Amino acid sequence: MESTELTQRNIYKLSRTIKQRDNNLYNALKSIYDDSIFVSEIAQLWPQLPLLANLRCGLWYSSKFHATCYFKSTDGHNNNWSFNTSRLNLHVALLVGQKGGCFIVDSTRKGKRFPDSMSKTIPIWTCVLNRSIRNYRNRMSQDDCVLKEEVSSDWDCSLHLPLWVFNTERASIETRLEEWTKQLDSCGADIASLSLCLKKPLRPLWISQRSVIWLNEIPDHDSWDFTPIILLNASSPNGVVLQPRTTSEFSWNYIPGAGDDEESWSRGLTPSLFWKHAVDLINSGPEFCNQKVAEIVEKDRVYHAQRGKSAPQVTIKPLKSLLERSVQVSCMAQQLLSSDVSDLSIEMKSTGEDPGISWLGSTNVAVGTSEFAASVSDVDCILNCDKEPLSICHSSSEDYMHLPIVDSKFDRFSLLNNLSTAVGFARSNFIKGKKLLVCCRNGEDISVCVCLAILISLFNDEEGNFDDGKSFNETRITKWEMRRRLVFVCKFATSARPSRGNLKQVFNFLSDGVGKPLLEDVLKQTA
Repeated sequence: MESTELTQRNIYKLSRTIKQRDNNLYNALKSIYDDSIFVSEIAQLWPQLPLLANLRCGLWYSSKFHATCYFKSTDGHNNNWSFNTSRLNLHVALLVGQKGGCFIVDSTRKGKRFPDSMSKTIPIWTCVLNRSIRNYRNRMSQDDCVLKEEVSSDWDCSLHLPLWVFNTERASIETRLEEWTKQLDSCGADIASLSLCLKKPLRPLWISQRSVIWLNEIPDHDSWDFTPIILLNASSPNGVVLQPRTTSEFSWNYIPGAGDDEESWSRGLTPSLFWKHAVDLINSGPEFCNQKVAEIVEKDRVYHAQRGKSAPQVTIKPLKSLLERSVQVSCMAQQLLSSDVSDLSIEMKSTGEDPGISWLGSTNVAVGTSEFAASVSDVDCILNCDKEPLSICHSSSEDYMHLPIVDSKFDRFSLLNNLSTAVGFARSNFIKGKKLLVCCRNGEDISVCVCLAILISLFNDEEGNFDDGKSFNETRITKWEMRRRLVFVCKFATSARPSRGNLKQVFNFLSDGVGKPLLEDVLKQTA
């Protein structure tokens, strides 16, 4: 019995070591490079349509994205379907209305035709938006605000799913559509702008490396009676490259969905850095690829550090050489000997890709990345929520505050414990009429949650004006109310991706529990 268990453990270690050898850094980058050529070929079929990357995996597969979006696969998992008002991606719908359609690029691991974000999350999103637009136009028609012929009975509100989704799953999703539409109608989203922008209903289409396209019969996207959302799976679903698009003097193994879970393999490399040095990295071969990546990442870190920008050093555990691992695999295969396997572990996630600063309407509040915070000229004070301090000219404590807040994965109360200080700092500056920038490492999560807490605490809901906490003291904050305000933030900060753990801390702070009395004390102290 013990011998059988030992053999099973050794076989597991053997298979794991083989997988690690096949899924090395060079194989991942070469797979991404080859798949990006397929993405480029398909994009050229409809060159007028913008190319969007579904974060974060999709961002690896092209150097020329028009914008990004964030549709989570978990929102499309079986029996976990969801239409999340914190991830409305309304900027995508507006862009699609202006351009007549778009491509969305993503990828998935071996064994799936498309990621669930494309099979179900995006189809649910298009259907709910179509239904909400129809409802809005019907209401406007009843109020005689639009001509009746603009409310077309041909406006398609049906759910369009790919053929491989079972009918039972389709039926279950359809029972939830009305509820999701009501949520969208009541969350404060700007449906009026969508209605004016979209002339045809949204509809997803699916293209992968297995799709057959007749080049002499490609229709113009304007000829369709819908606005196409072309969902492009960059990788080969069965793990086999059907049409090799490049030649290589090196031996390599194809990895479908190589851009997924970048922390486990990228060694600090980001998509932007990869595409700046793509040719050199691919030509370096498996033997020198890791060394080349380390040099590129370190040069980039030094470059940003010399300019006073946030540049945390990436620490990587030592990785065994290809030769050592090949010998180890051979020995294990012959003798099934037990040995330890080194795992690649990255302690710092890659830096954010979007350097933009987003102003939240007319609130005098901006949200962005700490990397570019020091170079922003149109702000009077900065609230830095990154772990690293900024090298800035604001010498006064009234103009600059550093709150090293960490993600909820590492500390469930880090954000909650700092929100009262953050709101107090913001209030003292708003009273003086100053403009505030709230920044964090990527400008997508912690800084967005801090802005959300500031807006709910200090600004009224109707006009979005600073009222020194008057409306907050008169209102009981509910989860739905917080979602409505988050929709307002995401309308301007289109890259916002607040995590559930951090949003939960914001709600606990704003609700009638421990947080609200603390906030009321802060408002009294700074009065």
